[in-house]
Amino acid sequence: MPRNTEAGAGNANTGGSGGVGGAPEPSSPVQKVWKPELYKLQLEAPAPCPLRCQRTLPLPPAKSTAEAVEANNLAGRLYGSEYHGLMGHLEAEQLLANARDGSYFVRRSPQSDGYYTLSLRFNKRPKHYKLLYKPGVGHYLRGQDKRFDTVHDMVADGLINFHMQLHASPIIQQINQQTKNCYQQSPYMTLNGRKLRALSNELGKAAAKESKESPAEEKEQKQEEPPPPAVDPMPLVYEKPHHFKVHTFKGLNWCEFCANFLWGFTAQGVKCEACGFVAHSKCSELVPPKCVPDLKRIRGVFGTDLTTMVQLEPHHQIPFVVRRCVEEVEARGMLQEGIYRVSGFADEIEALKLALDREGEKTDMSETAYGNVNVIAGTLKLYLRLLPVPLITFQAYPSFMAAGRTGKQAEQRQLMAEAVRRLPPAHHSCLQYMLEHLKRVASHYAVNKMNEHNLATVFAPTLIATPQHMTNLTEEIFMLSSLITHCKTIFATS
Repeated sequence: MPRNTEAGAGNANTGGSGGVGGAPEPSSPVQKVWKPELYKLQLEAPAPCPLRCQRTLPLPPAKSTAEAVEANNLAGRLYGSEYHGLMGHLEAEQLLANARDGSYFVRRSPQSDGYYTLSLRFNKRPKHYKLLYKPGVGHYLRGQDKRFDTVHDMVADGLINFHMQLHASPIIQQINQQTKNCYQQSPYMTLNGRKLRALSNELGKAAAKESKESPAEEKEQKQEEPPPPAVDPMPLVYEKPHHFKVHTFKGLNWCEFCANFLWGFTAQGVKCEACGFVAHSKCSELVPPKCVPDLKRIRGVFGTDLTTMVQLEPHHQIPFVVRRCVEEVEARGMLQEGIYRVSGFADEIEALKLALDREGEKTDMSETAYGNVNVIAGTLKLYLRLLPVPLITFQAYPSFMAAGRTGKQAEQRQLMAEAVRRLPPAHHSCLQYMLEHLKRVASHYAVNKMNEHNLATVFAPTLIATPQHMTNLTEEIFMLSSLITHCKTIFATS
């Protein structure tokens, strides 16, 4: 479900309805950064389900070698109740025949030579792999590079990859067909284009100065040559190759070239050691040599998932961007007519976004720096809109919508409290903080003309995972309006 984060048109400061019905907000200066289709597919992958051994495993024969006894003991220590001892191929498949997808266990094949066998079920079919273990390295499959701390993690990663290969082939095929033109619309350029422009302009000026100092004959030859076609809308003179290495990412991450989710449990993609550029392995082959060292610090907080942000700020449950923007709006924007509906200047929102990415909580957001409070409000909406997983998450969305359709208010509030409990802690805290803020904004409706319904109309495409093709958000707006109106009761119950 792509969310409504398309690029805006110019420096609109004349208002607008906040992008209802899938339409982009006119002030949005940043293009969509995250494509959640692959992430949602990964959520649908079957979960690992260990099959515990229900029988007493026979002890090694009395005449067994010391190596055989140690191997048997090692298997028990490594795999615990998931180890089923000596078992042939046919017996293993019979054991998996009635199990659900994701079921797995470890066995020792009668013909094994220094390895065990991992047997699992996927897509209603059994699969068997040669399983090895090396102290200090971990569990791994013969012929594969990935290493895992536990067999459970290995199976989880395998199930995700099987599921993606089975169901995501159209999207993956589209990713593989990407061209270098995608670079201009990539999240990398969305978030860092300004710095690359500055570097290119400096190099361009230096090159122009050198050409003026070149001999007259050289100048004449250059004048006779026709100029190259302007394929790139923003020609970048600056060039520096990236230094990509395979990387295991923790938390949610996406490719900064194609904007698709990096699926899997480990070694999901590559990362540039110099600038932090993240990409699928295939996409990295198409990335132009525009590496800016230490760029990972500029990538910053916009587009980083909420749970990661809260982990980076152990003393706060609310990300500093949300806190600072809300404090500023409540200090000088509560009586501003059309607050959150009227758009701020796109360039100023972009400038504040980059400042927050670079300077963090030290960013000057005072009236002296940003006199138009609509810029602060627009930056807050932009931050929430660029969250990889929306504030009302994909998993919780159906529960919220079902609650919103309930006719009786008491039952509706109870169901909404139950839906709120389905949110991860970071999303729960931030949603409560935002709703209580919007409730306070609505309390000044007589002056600012923004009641609960108007605020819900503006924030529905921002806080909820709405499909791009959806043009009617009536139910989402009604549900969010109820959340704002009854937020204290709902969260007190939850």
